[in-house]
Amino acid sequence: MSDKVAKHKQPWKPEELQKLQTLAGKGKGLKEIAKALNRTEESTKDAARLHGMNIAKAR
Repeated sequence: MSDKVAKHKQPWKPEELQKLQTLAGKGKGLKEIAKALNRTEESTKDAARLHGMNIAKAR
């Protein structure tokens, strides 16, 4: 089993939201951001939407 398991249903910490905002602001894609935060793409997308952030579309 992998040591890096996605944080299933775990609340977002302020530092994770800051990193999400930083990466989204740099134009990173959903898959890349989710991997960097060790979160699922769905959770990352939901958190971004909830906090008014836009994530770049995959190219």
